[in-house]
Amino acid sequence: MQFPIPATELLKTSAFVKVAAFALLSFSLLFVFNGSSFANFPLTFFSPFNALNSSSTASLLEISPVPPPPHKKEFRVPPLPPVERMGVVDDNGVMSEDFKIGEFDPSLVQDSGNLSEKHEVKDGKSGGRVRVERYKVCDQSMTDYIPCLDNVEEIKKLNSSQRGEKYERHCPGEGKELNCLVPMPKGYRSPIPWPKSRDEVWYSNVPHTRLVEDKGGQNWISIKKDKFIFPGGGTQFIHGADKYLDQIATMVPDIAFSNNTRVALDIGCGVASFGAFLMQRGVITLSVAPKDVHENQIQFALERGVPAMVAVFATHRLLFPSQAFDLIHCSRCRVNWTRDDGILLLEVNRLLRGGGYFVWAAQPVYKHEEILQEQWKEMEDLTTRICWELIKKEGYIAVWQKPKNNICYLSRDPGVQPPLCDSNDDPDSVWYVGLKACITQLPINGYGANVTKWPARLHHPPDRLQSIKLDAYISRKELFKAESKYWNEIIDSYVHAYHWKDYNLRNVMDMRAGFGGFAAALHDLQLNSWVMNVVSVSGFNTLPVLYDRGLIGVMHDWCEPFDTYPRTYDLLHAAGLFSVEKKRQRCNISTIVLEMDRMLRPGGRVYIRDFIYVVIELEEIAAALGWVCARHDIGEGPYASWKILLCEKRF
Repeated sequence: MQFPIPATELLKTSAFVKVAAFALLSFSLLFVFNGSSFANFPLTFFSPFNALNSSSTASLLEISPVPPPPHKKEFRVPPLPPVERMGVVDDNGVMSEDFKIGEFDPSLVQDSGNLSEKHEVKDGKSGGRVRVERYKVCDQSMTDYIPCLDNVEEIKKLNSSQRGEKYERHCPGEGKELNCLVPMPKGYRSPIPWPKSRDEVWYSNVPHTRLVEDKGGQNWISIKKDKFIFPGGGTQFIHGADKYLDQIATMVPDIAFSNNTRVALDIGCGVASFGAFLMQRGVITLSVAPKDVHENQIQFALERGVPAMVAVFATHRLLFPSQAFDLIHCSRCRVNWTRDDGILLLEVNRLLRGGGYFVWAAQPVYKHEEILQEQWKEMEDLTTRICWELIKKEGYIAVWQKPKNNICYLSRDPGVQPPLCDSNDDPDSVWYVGLKACITQLPINGYGANVTKWPARLHHPPDRLQSIKLDAYISRKELFKAESKYWNEIIDSYVHAYHWKDYNLRNVMDMRAGFGGFAAALHDLQLNSWVMNVVSVSGFNTLPVLYDRGLIGVMHDWCEPFDTYPRTYDLLHAAGLFSVEKKRQRCNISTIVLEMDRMLRPGGRVYIRDFIYVVIELEEIAAALGWVCARHDIGEGPYASWKILLCEKRF
């Protein structure tokens, strides 16, 4: 009698071991084939077909064609994003920009002259994009082209130019704007650095000899081999500007260069030797002259590294605020101050700070010819009626002082001319505002006349900060101080990260200056440069604050060309300018960038801080200009909405 085999014994039988081994082998083969190319064949182990009988399954496999294996996708590792920022991680794990980097390596950048690809830039006010080639170079005759001053077509339409109208701004109309790159003169070289440039510049950079022919005997300028030499003289100071300045300081000790007198205006400046030699006395002088028969005098001034711009006393206000200058100088400046009821001297009165000085060196001061003496009497009469006091007359120099308040103006006899300006006249409104034959009254509170002495005034919030139009009221002084601190920290990082002190950054422009914090930082960090601060008509007029700080600046609309010669600035700085102009929609930002290229010296640099979407568009325009650019993060890191665009205009 056989008994059932116990379960424990069953596991030990040879039959069970064979069955288990066979099952294990089957499952192993299944996994092997599933990982190989055979795994692409249809398997029915776990498919709905297992409900069919074996014969139907076999027949199905026989009549159904085997589908081709699908294309096997290759897995590719995505490339790493480009490194846009480099730095050194400090002890807190924060990336720092406090390190030195090298300049662009020209061998690593494709020569811009060999590039011919197209770039997209927005065209016109509509915002639509068009594909454009790289900007072409203008005709060689446009080497010194200033669009608003060389508009021959508009100048010919003038009915009269007796008052100097042809030397004023006449900008090209819509569709006639500059659309090419202003060329360099043949043989152009990197400018001689300051302070050596005060005394000599390359002939090939400003190849014009008219001033040498006309003024060589007056110690203005001469030619020596491949350079222009500036001995430092002028028509009324042929023995040199230094001796001339000593004479003025001795005549009126209260002028006190640098201490009381920080900002000066030199009218009809020649080659700007007056301003050039005042710089070593701590005075920043803005030299102005028209583009007249001596048309390259401002170009010489800027090539020397002296603050200057083209401007004329004609029919419109100059683009500076009221009470801007501590001293205004005219040495044989060829201006008839008494014409049209003294309207030109009244413009000087508007520009002169309360208590400031007007220095006049001219033939009527010292010559006794009848016609010249009549001119002197007319000048004496006019200055008396506008309440100027003749402080000193010595040799060929006369010095007047403007009153510090309105007491004299209000105590004049009734009917005395010129009249006081209307109370609703804004003396700081200057953009295309005509001259007015009236006396600009001084603020009753003394604002503008009571500035702090230099150098404390650079960082002391001036009183006129409270009178300019701003959104803020209570927090104005805090805004002023915060802006100064902000730019000081940023420029300090620029100096270290981009080694600014190794560059020849002499002529600098801040295209959206605000309170002047950028310029103040350059001064504090002892960069050997001066800054033209530009206040846009589209924003708040902060020019009075800039001048009260001891800086210089000008009002401008960046949808129009600036009144300077080509190749006159080493550095152009624009923070937030382009996003503001895009919102205005008055012009396309490519118009502004093309004007920047005109003003920028070959080898010059551009620093732009703006929203990333603006920076991306600017990169395209810069490429069409042939600039070499690099995008950087701001201090807030790679995810900030603003970026820095650094560009260089190559030779």
